[in-house]
Amino acid sequence: MTIKEAALNYADYTVKNRRHIHMHPELSFQEENTAKFVRDRLTELGIEFTTCAKYGTVGYIGGKKPGKTVLLRADMDALPMQEENDFDYCSVVPGVMHACGHDSHTAMLLTACRILKDMENDINGKVKFVFQPSEENGQGAKAMIAEGGLLDDVDACFSSHVWADVKSGTVAINDGPVMASANKFEIIVKGKKSHGSAPHQGHDALTTAAALVGELQSVVSREIDPQEPCVVTIGSFHSGTTWNIISDEATLVGTTRCFSNAVNDALPEAMERIVKNVCAAHRCEGTLIYTPIVGPTVNDKAMADIARSSICKTFGEAAVTTMKPTTGGEDFALYMKNIPGAMCMIGIYNPKIDGVYANHHGKFKVDEDQMVLGAGLLAQLAVDFLDK
Repeated sequence: MTIKEAALNYADYTVKNRRHIHMHPELSFQEENTAKFVRDRLTELGIEFTTCAKYGTVGYIGGKKPGKTVLLRADMDALPMQEENDFDYCSVVPGVMHACGHDSHTAMLLTACRILKDMENDINGKVKFVFQPSEENGQGAKAMIAEGGLLDDVDACFSSHVWADVKSGTVAINDGPVMASANKFEIIVKGKKSHGSAPHQGHDALTTAAALVGELQSVVSREIDPQEPCVVTIGSFHSGTTWNIISDEATLVGTTRCFSNAVNDALPEAMERIVKNVCAAHRCEGTLIYTPIVGPTVNDKAMADIARSSICKTFGEAAVTTMKPTTGGEDFALYMKNIPGAMCMIGIYNPKIDGVYANHHGKFKVDEDQMVLGAGLLAQLAVDFLDK
């Protein structure tokens, strides 16, 4: 029996598990019941596991034949939004919904566990199954890796994401960038208050911050290779208390996005230099608080080549495609910054089932036929890498 045939045989198992998780969504770092559900399924399959970052779970199989170790990862958390669908398995938790497909990711990986457990004696090496909490706030991968040991013996990693911008029946696999970094920054400008009629007696934090809004764009236009996409966005600007007072404080809040680890690493220093010097020129003090959330998700070419072969075996040769990298973020990036890997984007755009809504929409829908094949893809990725 091929892995694709096994995935089709376990279709009911995949769908049943996904619908259960969809009905009972939990927010980031609150995935207590989801983690218990996963651990109960692994126990039923006879798969040993350890716990990590409270609700994280790492299953293990293989080792009966020598070889390398491959990691497969799924995320488990939902979003703080109200579901607008009318399925009989809609979320029963008000204001919480699996609107990004993490219920599907968890269900697919559970089925991959079942498929690979069936063929454990024939596997060359070992497989780690990572069920990760808290992807939506970008903290889950960081927490699991920080506990130590998760990646120490891993040679490659793979993940998949159901994606509404890719047509059902296709799977996008890129060489290089798939998703952007997503980081947050806050700039606090301190000046000196004075009356609006006597601006020379104060140090205007508002006009200083306004200058920063423009000057920060010089990071993108003058310090980054123009062939490297990069965004520095100010999303919030607060300053002043009334119409005739020179403001003594201003706060800017924004985000940076890029597709290069090198650019991502360079941004804080460049922004810090501009903040300090522009503020000094205006007789103010500036503080940059830069919070890294996720780096860019960048596929390793060799791992992407393996993935293309795996997609052909599970979805068919005509299914292989690419996609324009998205400026959304994904904390699987942290795994791939440490070890070579690839993320496959499973197409679920299907007007026949009203599957036309983007990820993070209240009417987001998953084409479950593609999810069933996606479970087989995860198992095939592991086997194809280990057979190399």
